[in-house]
Amino acid sequence: MTTTGILIGAATFLIIGLFHPLVVKAEYYLGARCWWVFLLVGLGCIAGSLFACGVWSILLGVVGFSSLWSIHEILKQRERVEKGWFPEGPGHRPKRQKDK
Repeated sequence: MTTTGILIGAATFLIIGLFHPLVVKAEYYLGARCWWVFLLVGLGCIAGSLFACGVWSILLGVVGFSSLWSIHEILKQRERVEKGWFPEGPGHRPKRQKDK
């Protein structure tokens, strides 16, 4: 009997679970402009997964693709803030006033 699958499943669950509050906090403090950080982390982890062995390769892949998915989520989070579902943080640019 091996527990590798269950451990990878649990680790994947935790990684995805950690990315949700990370996206919310990043959007709150930095705004949606920080999407490129998620891109670099994602691509770096995916590249690292190509060279890692065993379980580490799998976990780096999960972190990498979770980070790439977070780009989509951070843009959706901006929409949620605009709808008033989440508070607007200090990382938001001041809104331009329309000329009359």
